[in-house]
Parts: sequence; C-alpha cells; structure tokens
Amino acid sequence: MQDNENGAEEEALGAEATPQVKMQVLTQFVRDLSFENILAQRGAGGEVSPDISVSVNLDAKKRKPDHQFEVTIKLKVESKNKTDEAALFLMELEYAGVFHVEGVSEDQMHPFLLIECPRMLFPFLRRIVHDVTRDGGFPALNLENIDFMQLYRQEIMRRQAEAPPKHVS
Repeated sequence: MQDNENGAEEEALGAEATPQVKMQVLTQFVRDLSFENILAQRGAGGEVSPDISVSVNLDAKKRKPDHQFEVTIKLKVESKNKTDEAALFLMELEYAGVFHVEGVSEDQMHPFLLIECPRMLFPFLRRIVHDVTRDGGFPALNLENIDFMQLYRQEIMRRQAEAPPKHVS
C-alpha cells in the first residue's frame, strides 16, 4: 500500500512539471474571399479539362489579451484549361481563427500555431472552397488534406536557405 501512495504522489508531481496544453477556438471567420469565373466572363463554353493548382500560406500573430493568437490560412486556387492554358477560375480565400492557447512552451509556440491551429480550421476552409466553386458554376472542388507539418518544415528550410550566411571569427 505504501508503494501505491508514493506512485500516486510522483504522478501528481509529474503532471505539475509538464503543463497540460489547452487550446480553444474562440472564433473563426472569412477575412477575405474572391472568386472569379473567368470562363463565363469570356463568354466561352464547351468542353474544358481543368488543371487546378493550390497554394497555401500561413500567418500567426499574438493578440492583445493574454494567451490569444490569430492564425490565418491564405489559400489561392487557380484553374486553367489543360488543352490551351486558358484561365477558368481564380479563388482567393483568407480564413482566420482566434485561439486561446496555454501550456505550450515559448520554443514550441510557433510550430504549434502554424501546424495545430490550421489543422483545426481546415475542415471549415475545405467546405467553403467546395461550396464557392460549386456555386461559381464549376464542379465542387474537394481539397485534399494539407500536411501542415510538412508545409511548416518547407517554410523553415526556405527561410534558412534565404538567410545570409553567418561569419565565424
């Protein structure tokens, strides 16, 4: 019985040593949305074979209240006809969320905000893209999952490659 009590005390001390991560989505919203049906504007019709490219950028910033951060996913979707490279549509979307985050160490906050928070927002962004492309006169676009961890790693590598070399004395 003595060992059991000591084990429970050690577990309680261990729990205090590593704070529990708390994340809450306070709000999410469309900051900016643009959809251009270029095909219809040209008055063109007929058979098209779309080639779609998607680019994603992420942004995170601290807000005034303690533990609050705003994370934005900036998405650009371009569709061109495979046969003649003519533009079909262009969609630009900025989707943001305000998060309350506690228990994340300072050195882990940046990756947390640019990986975990976008994962929470993505299903809602995907639904907007689906509905807008469908309502814009095209087949609904169902975005593939985005690997935000890989996106984060690529951005870190890009920044390191652009950084000026450090001189050693």
